[in-house]
Amino acid sequence: MNPVIELDSLSLRFGKLEALKSLSGAFSGRAIGLLGPNGAGKTTLIHTLLGFYKPSAGSGRIFGKDILQQDKAARALIGYMPERDSFIAGMTAVRFIRLMAEISGLPPSEALERTHEALYYVGLGEARYRKLETYSLGMKQLAKLAQALVHGPKLLFLDEPTNGLDPPARERMIGLIKDIRDTGEVHVVLSSHLLRDVEECCEEVMILKQGELVYYRNLEEERKANRKFLELKIHGDRGRFVESVRQLGCECALHGKRSIKVILPPERTIRELYAIASEQKIQIRHLDFKKDSLQDIFLKAMETKREADNGGL
Repeated sequence: MNPVIELDSLSLRFGKLEALKSLSGAFSGRAIGLLGPNGAGKTTLIHTLLGFYKPSAGSGRIFGKDILQQDKAARALIGYMPERDSFIAGMTAVRFIRLMAEISGLPPSEALERTHEALYYVGLGEARYRKLETYSLGMKQLAKLAQALVHGPKLLFLDEPTNGLDPPARERMIGLIKDIRDTGEVHVVLSSHLLRDVEECCEEVMILKQGELVYYRNLEEERKANRKFLELKIHGDRGRFVESVRQLGCECALHGKRSIKVILPPERTIRELYAIASEQKIQIRHLDFKKDSLQDIFLKAMETKREADNGGL
């Protein structure tokens, strides 16, 4: 699969501040989550790929189009939903989104047709002739999504799309993002400080901290890497069972009255645990693989970065 986004030592400076620090990588996921603390460089990276900022060093490509040498061709492939409202006062949704479609290169008649389609798609068909300033926060977010989709982009940048939404509005937005992702026609980059949003929508995740890319991985592959981390609940002599399991070379930790956390070495199998339990007349009443949540992965990436900054101390 050809990369959606390629970064080649992409760097950006604002005076003495190094906002992006030599970012490199090739990213091909259908839905990529962009995570990081406030000030990590998430929006700055998006703005640089959109051409709002000129890189201080390095470059990037969108579907093979260089953001410096082929900037117009690269931008034509992108739809952008900004974090902050960017509406024009006094405009109805139809008029505004049609304008955005024409600016993106669509002829007027096609722009109008696509505008109506986009507004109905996001659920604003009945309110499309209302002025945007009369919209609720949730409706404004949906209008921003519609204008990002109206010209038929291949890559969609969503910057904090659920910011400030109440639970029903958030669920609606997440449902639309999943639907867009599942069409297979549009790749999505979801920038958010909400881990839950990224975990629900994205297959891959990029984590930035202080302008550096500290983590990029397929989430499911990351979780599969931890399939040797087990949680067990047993009935019987827990101390004797744990001692025997440790003799296999396993790491064990006791949790609660009956639970045990076990890390199996690569050469050991779950069958061996059941053999020990059978021999000792112990019942294994629950066994499950522990999968790292996105929060676990995020915190681990932050801690790794902190240790690197401290020289491994």
